[in-house]
Amino acid sequence: MAILNYTTQIDAFKTVSEIEYILMKHKAKSIMKEFQGDSIIGLSFLIDTGYSQVPIKLPVKVNECLTVLKKEKRNGSKNVKDTREQAERVAWRILKDWVESQMALLDIEMVKMEEIFMPYIVDQQGETLYQKLEKKQFLLTELN
Repeated sequence: MAILNYTTQIDAFKTVSEIEYILMKHKAKSIMKEFQGDSIIGLSFLIDTGYSQVPIKLPVKVNECLTVLKKEKRNGSKNVKDTREQAERVAWRILKDWVESQMALLDIEMVKMEEIFMPYIVDQQGETLYQKLEKKQFLLTELN
């Protein structure tokens, strides 16, 4: 089964710009990009919960996406392009689609912004809530 957006030709920088616009329209604050060489490897921003501004770091795992594209190609999907550049385009495009879908839930008041991005809330050491929970085998009593 081919992965979503595997044929996209939309540049990662354009997609990141679209994500920033979606987040800005939904009141995200202080959006920041992280670069490695010529690539954007991270997108962080703040959300205002009414109590404080909470830092969020969205995951974009280009290497993992590339691994999946290579696997698809090996499994006979001839029209799959398995380059790092394509993996970057695909990973960002899928993330944009996810953010857009989550904002639609926010728009109809099904969720709050902090609910959507809860796994990606970053603590003072730069670790996400998901990463903290994973280390503790998802035992909520062991969060501290």
